[in-house]
Amino acid sequence: MNTLICWIGNADLSAAEANNAHNLGPIAQALKDGTYTHAVFLDNYRNDRVVTYRQWLTSQFPTQIDIRPVELTGPTNHKEIYESARNILSELVARYPESALTFHLSPGTPAMALVWMLLAPTYGARVIESSREKGVQQVQFPFEIAAYFLPDRDLSRLTQARAPAHPAFKDVLHKSPVMQLVVQHALNVAPRDVTILIEGESGTGKELFARAIHAGSLRSKEAFIAVNCGAIPAELIESQLFGYKKGAFTNAMKDTIGYFQAAEGGTLFLDELGELPPAAQVKLLRALEERAVVPVGGTKEEKVNVRIIAATNKNLMHEVAAGRFRSDVFYRLAVGIVRLPALRERGEDLELLLEHSLEQANEELAINGKPSQKQFSDAAKNILLSHSWPGNVRELKNTVMRAALWSPADLIDAESARQALLVTPENTVTILDRPIGNGFSLKGLLDMVESHYLKRAMQEAGGVKTKAADLLGFGSYQTLNNWLGRHGLK
Repeated sequence: MNTLICWIGNADLSAAEANNAHNLGPIAQALKDGTYTHAVFLDNYRNDRVVTYRQWLTSQFPTQIDIRPVELTGPTNHKEIYESARNILSELVARYPESALTFHLSPGTPAMALVWMLLAPTYGARVIESSREKGVQQVQFPFEIAAYFLPDRDLSRLTQARAPAHPAFKDVLHKSPVMQLVVQHALNVAPRDVTILIEGESGTGKELFARAIHAGSLRSKEAFIAVNCGAIPAELIESQLFGYKKGAFTNAMKDTIGYFQAAEGGTLFLDELGELPPAAQVKLLRALEERAVVPVGGTKEEKVNVRIIAATNKNLMHEVAAGRFRSDVFYRLAVGIVRLPALRERGEDLELLLEHSLEQANEELAINGKPSQKQFSDAAKNILLSHSWPGNVRELKNTVMRAALWSPADLIDAESARQALLVTPENTVTILDRPIGNGFSLKGLLDMVESHYLKRAMQEAGGVKTKAADLLGFGSYQTLNNWLGRHGLK
């Protein structure tokens, strides 16, 4: 089904009243040019002219016409236009999930056209415009620029994230080019039954990606078993992975399957693979090559049908060169390699993830059905945008939760954001590596550093300004006074 969607404009109503074959109006021009089986028109006029227009359209075209009355306080109210369009689209997509959508920009006001442009990537819609001189044309437009013209925060966030390439990756929020490439790589390997190695720093979302790859595979209806190799004591790894037979060791009271057998037909995710000791690496290699395991205490191989996705926060090629990881295991695993970038490398994804994490925090902090409505102040957001996030997405989510918890007001201020950041010695070293762009402010960063040392000096000096001035290398306490006043610390 091909569906045309747009507002009804005054030019359309006038064209029907004139009944001029050389000036059909934007909507009729699009219906004549395209092959639409269904058309949905939003009507904010709600008068007899629209009734007449519908009769005229049905006499001209075989398309199924659906006119939806909409009440607006004004034809340029972005928020109302957006909410009306979104509600109708949600209903339409739910009823006709396979329908190919086309948004027509020409009918209606510029505000209506702008909303269609912003909603198009979310619904995967084609966008057209028409004129008497050039006919009907497909539109190419800059979403990134357009998003800032609407005041509605939900609308801006909605259009920041590209429509996921596959439903399996719906939870991988992104819009940065580097993540688009990573997702595409993952999509390429997901349906192919090969082993995959996911590399990335701690907190980058390796298990999230592993689950998405499993969901996009031919094994998606079978089990996904996640194992943290680093959390299993060395002496238990073999029995945990491959199972054991009754009597294999003290307290082995019955035959017990391992993770390989539990994942039969599905996917076994081996997280922190670099922590496996050499002996376990040898057994893993045989399991990968023979697709069979020998339980501890057993003598016969048991065939297993599992797909292996492994993950590590180490550079395994370096580990191989250093003799800490077997090269044969590495090359057997590294058929499909997915490298996840650190959060500091993901550019515009940072703000998207901050807002999404705050939405999640608000849901979790609701008390007795009373919703939490925390929002970032501009100052708080700038502080969080300038942070280097060595703990990546995991650190970001926990920081946002702390900021929401500690902020006494609904608007999270700069001080709450600063307190929520857990600055460790490792973090302070990375101050020279902060990501720039995307809201970065050199002045804001310098202010934060100055404020930190002013507070520290006053604390260490016991509030004695002459001593604090000396600690900071100021010539006099009057200079210190000026700096304290500048930062509101007097």
